[in-house]
Amino acid sequence: MATTADFRNGMVLDIDGVLWTLVYFQHVKPGKGGAFVRTKLKNVLTGQVVEKTFRAGEKVNDIRLERRSVQYSYTDGQLYYFMDQETFEMIPISGEMLGDEQLKYLKENMACEGLVHEGSVISVDLPQFVELVVAKTDPGLRGDTAQGGTKPAKLETGAVIQVPLFVEEGDLVKVDRREDKYLTRVSS
Repeated sequence: MATTADFRNGMVLDIDGVLWTLVYFQHVKPGKGGAFVRTKLKNVLTGQVVEKTFRAGEKVNDIRLERRSVQYSYTDGQLYYFMDQETFEMIPISGEMLGDEQLKYLKENMACEGLVHEGSVISVDLPQFVELVVAKTDPGLRGDTAQGGTKPAKLETGAVIQVPLFVEEGDLVKVDRREDKYLTRVSS
């Protein structure tokens, strides 16, 4: 058990049997009435974000989630299967749980991180930086670089990002998937 004084960003709470990650919190002491804590909580499984207010000093159930290495194997169209690197068990995760932001960068054999609660993987996070091959992009024209120009490029997973004009089809690029941003070209 923890109290509102123990709150920190990233903390996982069990509220009515549902796991929530503490995204934001603010202690408020109004001039009149009791102090309280205003929070934003994100559902660990669905990604839903809600706002909730706690009384100052209120007790909450904090949960410790373990992180475990998993590897993406395949999809059957609805579920995405990850192999637990410790137990070699196949873990099905729905596309809704992964979210479109992660799915557009997911490729076979990608090493990911699974969140474990009570011995089973309940959620998967892709690495923040991924290396993917440029599948399609227009050639950059000489002389178009006065302002450090960019052009759209479609990656092997289907994601589209802006890349510098010198990047060509077949190049391996490093991407920050959380910001959909090109970082650098990777030498092979």
